Amino acid sequence: MNGSEAPPSFRLAYVPGVTPTKWVRIWNERLPGIPLDLVQVPAAEASGVLRDGGADAGFLRLPTDRTDLSAIPLYTETTVVVVPRDHLVTAAEEVSAGELADEIVLHPLDDTLDWERPPGRPALERPATTADAIELVAAGVGLLVVPQSLARLHHRRDLTYRPVTDTPQSRVALSWREDRTTDLVEDFIGIVRGRTVNSTRGRRPAAEEAGPGGRERPNRQEKQGRAKPQRSDGGGARRKSAAGGQTGRAGRRGSGSAKGSGGGRRGRPRRRS
Repeated sequence: MNGSEAPPSFRLAYVPGVTPTKWVRIWNERLPGIPLDLVQVPAAEASGVLRDGGADAGFLRLPTDRTDLSAIPLYTETTVVVVPRDHLVTAAEEVSAGELADEIVLHPLDDTLDWERPPGRPALERPATTADAIELVAAGVGLLVVPQSLARLHHRRDLTYRPVTDTPQSRVALSWREDRTTDLVEDFIGIVRGRTVNSTRGRRPAAEEAGPGGRERPNRQEKQGRAKPQRSDGGGARRKSAAGGQTGRAGRRGSGSAKGSGGGRRGRPRRRS
């Protein structure tokens, strides 16, 4: 690499609500020489960013257009309804979508849930973003149904939320372009899947293959193939015959396959009755 080339780096996109902190920390521990750059993108633009090369991999929400993209689903989020703290919904631990039928439920343009039909009564206009919808809920205009991580992201003291049943759920996945599955992408996949540094499916630095002083560490098969030290009492010693050079074993009862030049056995003769 000449002086004009920039060092390799890894660009990781993520959508609002996803917290990649844990995986980034592990990356920095395992690959300290390769910077990881975080790129926050709107949920609707995440797949396009990966296709256009704006990121090497990214956390996005399913469903999404997965044409030419690989994806590993990671977890499914609870769906919640965001309400003012003094709303009647707060009296229950959870509510069903049917119980919101008489409520105005906001449906922002950046909504990430795969609705067949959103619950409740629609507002006159759809808010542009989830953040705008949160402001309207705080103003008492309506309620908002979102993945739990987005409710936490837009937390306000005057608002709270409750789980909603009978609604779509948001699945978070790690995705990347199929034709750009680089070594660094494989490294990050291993981190997300919980593989250890010594995992056979992960890449191991050459330095880890060597022991102290640079000596190569033997693998398990080499360890098993090493000869065990021979016993010093002669009972297990292997000998070559003078006649054919074949290797035999001189047993305690003299039953080895090698014969001396005179045809006699080297072992102790058997007693005859």
